[in-house]
Amino acid sequence: MDETRRERKKRETRDLLIRTAIRLFTEQGYEQTTGAQIAAAADVATKTFFNYFPSKEHVLFADVERFYGLALEVIADRAPDDTVPQVLRRTYDRVIAHYLTQGPWAENPELKDLYQRLLATVPAVQAKALHVMSDSQRRIADALLKAFPDRLDPISAAAATGAFMGAVQAAGLASLEMYGEAEQEHLASTGRAMDIAMRGLESL
Repeated sequence: MDETRRERKKRETRDLLIRTAIRLFTEQGYEQTTGAQIAAAADVATKTFFNYFPSKEHVLFADVERFYGLALEVIADRAPDDTVPQVLRRTYDRVIAHYLTQGPWAENPELKDLYQRLLATVPAVQAKALHVMSDSQRRIADALLKAFPDRLDPISAAAATGAFMGAVQAAGLASLEMYGEAEQEHLASTGRAMDIAMRGLESL
């Protein structure tokens, strides 16, 4: 029971820091905001901020490890008769469900909109996102190769992962340009992109 309370407190502090950081990034600019300022606005010690995040760049991508974990779980738990597209589609559905129901912005549409706007407009954030995307593609491709050793080689695993993640990312950006921050349109667009990408992988 005590450990559960500690874990809950850690999660609440982490989510508070993320919410505060996104608000400050939006109000005063990403480059102008420091970790110390985020800590002060959240009413915690600067040391506490850096215990949770190595730098402010890591704040916006705090859920990435959770997403990795979910994706790798789905891939590792595949049934013997699952195809690669089926597993990737299930991975997408699981990650989207987590994004919508958990994390610091799950019940705060305004905060989610601010987060998406930062990803779409701040060059430093976009550069970090590209690095994160590259690393995530490598890790998911490795997991696919391990899960489907008889169907995939390193090239086809990388190609399948790139088709999956590239389609969702590109459609997400196009949706932001077309519909702004309307969540339902955004989800419909990325879901459609996922369907298109998976049809191209039906031979795997």
